[in-house]
Amino acid sequence: METRNYSAVTEFFLVGLSQYPKLQLFLFLLCLIMYVIILLGNSLLIIISILDSRLHTPMYFFLGNLSFLDICYTSSSIPPMLIIFISETKSISFIGCALQMVVSLGLGSTECVLLAVMAYDRYVAICNPLRYSIIMNRVLYVQMAAWSWIIGCLNSLVQTVLTMVLPFCGNNIIDHLTCEILALLKVICSDISMNVFIMTVANILLLVIPLLLIFFSYVFILSSILRINSAEGRKKAFSTCSAHLTVVILFYGSALFMYMKPKSKYTKASDEIIGLSYGVITPMLNPIIYSLRNKEVKEAVKKILSRHLHLWNI
Repeated sequence: METRNYSAVTEFFLVGLSQYPKLQLFLFLLCLIMYVIILLGNSLLIIISILDSRLHTPMYFFLGNLSFLDICYTSSSIPPMLIIFISETKSISFIGCALQMVVSLGLGSTECVLLAVMAYDRYVAICNPLRYSIIMNRVLYVQMAAWSWIIGCLNSLVQTVLTMVLPFCGNNIIDHLTCEILALLKVICSDISMNVFIMTVANILLLVIPLLLIFFSYVFILSSILRINSAEGRKKAFSTCSAHLTVVILFYGSALFMYMKPKSKYTKASDEIIGLSYGVITPMLNPIIYSLRNKEVKEAVKKILSRHLHLWNI
């Protein structure tokens, strides 16, 4: 039997887009600006949903969860990525890489489930408006949000542990900007068929099935909206759902491209740019989309600003 002596990997080198140094400098400035916008925009949505009593509803509770999730998700990946952009060594410790992967994968999985939960909330609100407060009671919507987090975290924990216990055979160069699970699987030198199987099952459960639930929810929602006699009522219903539907398209479009396309041994620059949009652009656009297309949020912002301006004048 052949015996191989592999040294343990203690750190990884993230060399994604390292062949484009000028592009890395541009992406550093762009990601830094976007990260500030993400923190400000999502924090503002959370604060508004807490301060304005009119927004103490299931829809804004879920939106607050989504905003908090986006802050945590980007905070786990963007600051280390900014350091990688300007660092010469471009290294990250083994533990740091594992933590980054478990957090980003867990929060990404949670968002998949949470967006489906938000679609169900819109379905009940529009298709069963008279029973909405009974069906979407506080106990139910808190449990739905909690289970979204639990399912996402369990999926992440299982996949991260099964990945990080495998041998890397001294190969610690990752052709990616972050410790993303697909990039790590490419540098493992043992059989990864179990990892691929579990990832496929997870993709079906957390990507395909939630997307189908969202699709069927919006089929019923659209059918109900078209039956509304009032033009103003139809407009209000469309504005309520259009923001969520836009976020779904942005998030799932990038996620499906990343995790459901045929796998290649080598990472293309286009894949890394798509991954960047999945991890940075979508969280930045979420609060903008919900703010611009939601009359209640805009009114809440005006109310809070006018209240504080009045206090300052006094």
